[in-house]
Amino acid sequence: MTRYSAFTLFREGLRGHKGWSKAWRSPEPKPEYDAIVIGGGGHGLATAYYLAKNHKITNVAVLEKGWLGGGNTGRNTTVIRSNYFYPESAALYDFGVKLYEGLSRDLNYNIMFSQRGMIVTAHSEHDMEMAARQTNAMRLNGVDAELLDRDQVLKRIPLANTRPDCRHPIHGGVLQPRAGTGRHDAVAWGLARAADASGVDIIQNCEVQGFITEAGRCVGVETSRGPIRAGVIGAATAGHSSVIAQMAGLQLPINSYALQAFVSEPLKPVMDTVWLAPPFGTYFSQSDKGGLVIGGGLDRVPSYGQRGNLPMQETVLAGLAEMVPALAKVKLLRHWAGIVDVTPDSSPIIGPSGLDGLYLNCGWGTGGFKSIPVGGWLLAHLMATGRHDPLSQPFDLTRFPTGRLIDEGAASGIAH
Repeated sequence: MTRYSAFTLFREGLRGHKGWSKAWRSPEPKPEYDAIVIGGGGHGLATAYYLAKNHKITNVAVLEKGWLGGGNTGRNTTVIRSNYFYPESAALYDFGVKLYEGLSRDLNYNIMFSQRGMIVTAHSEHDMEMAARQTNAMRLNGVDAELLDRDQVLKRIPLANTRPDCRHPIHGGVLQPRAGTGRHDAVAWGLARAADASGVDIIQNCEVQGFITEAGRCVGVETSRGPIRAGVIGAATAGHSSVIAQMAGLQLPINSYALQAFVSEPLKPVMDTVWLAPPFGTYFSQSDKGGLVIGGGLDRVPSYGQRGNLPMQETVLAGLAEMVPALAKVKLLRHWAGIVDVTPDSSPIIGPSGLDGLYLNCGWGTGGFKSIPVGGWLLAHLMATGRHDPLSQPFDLTRFPTGRLIDEGAASGIAH
């Protein structure tokens, strides 16, 4: 693997950029591997990368139905944060932020992690009480957080609506300074390049169609390119985790919804943070190319449709126009939907599937992109050792029959 540096960039510039090697190979699948990871999105690629890096397991195949990073990794709003309430969630997501902080260096690939901060605004006295509760919880959990008053919020977001007749006047908010955004394609490409350099086979256009079991243990998968056996298998198929689980005869406590996002025409710099206004269910940031990256809540009805729809578009963009009236006439360039797997307590599932030899990493809801490194780290640990890391233990499937839920939907007010 060619190591990227200022020197190699200068050298290739002189050579007309003809000396770059391919970022990753396109190998034919072998009949057997030590480990198989189903899903070539961020979590699957991170799992393969950490299997090689942390556990020295390199005889690994990543099987992707379509193209690398073509699922939810390429269909999100790229926000990275850890502003959760419960200690289990805070520890999980904040480890993800810390991994992101060093990921460009680890991968020798610029993932463009911009720690511009994220503000969740409060719009009533009651909201301010909840904001104080959230700030205190984050600090007690060791996560950076600041409680802002109205003037401090408006200093960070000078374009915010301050009209006397505005529907939801700003009272204050919670700032996580270390939050920010990354480049979704770069995360996938950087992980793929590093995993490939370790010997991992990344096999695209290879659909898993069933599981091979012997004596009650999963020992391989049936694919559109033939059977492939492995000592252990991990599934990281965000948006279609229930579909994969059904192939193994399992039923997961998951519903899948479309989550829509939008990108505007490029603008001059108008926003240097990420802003979520809960009453509207709308949030946005500005990309390095100038476009506003806008998101909202889940669609109301479970679906696998990725086309998006006009009712949700109206809801999200009406919220943006109320939050910042000056942006009301900005034109949209693109609109899409990703499919997110949502659990009853709005927390992920990481652990054994119930079928020996098959492990799960799923149910992240709207938190999939921000958790790519930590999700991969923890699934790799499970596949390599057969045991939970302390971070993943609370998110085992057993929490549902025991009732030991981690209800972040109610606690931190997230949108899934």
